[in-house]
Amino acid sequence: MTPEQNLARLGLVLPPAPKPVAVYRPVVVVQGLAYVSGHGPVRTDGSLITGRVGADLDLVAGHAAARQVGLAILANLRAHFGSLDRVHRVIKLLGMVNSAPDFYDHPKVINGCSELFAEIWGPELGIGARSAVGMGPLPGNIAVEIEAIFELSR
Repeated sequence: MTPEQNLARLGLVLPPAPKPVAVYRPVVVVQGLAYVSGHGPVRTDGSLITGRVGADLDLVAGHAAARQVGLAILANLRAHFGSLDRVHRVIKLLGMVNSAPDFYDHPKVINGCSELFAEIWGPELGIGARSAVGMGPLPGNIAVEIEAIFELSR
């Protein structure tokens, strides 16, 4: 199945494609790769999931926030390319978790996005290289920020 077919099969609703809030582009394409700027957890109503994981949010809520970031990334990819089917595979994710000082399960939080992409592109093409790190405050106190690199279809 194609990424668009998988999105429909899963019944997922994408939030509005986030617009830049500073001086950057959401997606830049270079030599067959799409570099996606850091995205936050935008809900379908445009609001953001905020708070520190391990203090204000538990692991389950952090995981859900990372999944919501993945949906925001999908929304921007679709807005940029017209279809998720233009994206061949996930190359790399960098997941940043707004976390309490004693929270150490950053990879489990970022799994929310990684698992989503595996559902959209399948386990072979939807799972790429990845880093998951804890951060001090993120912009606007968002719970998670993720940037990504994708290979485009030829």
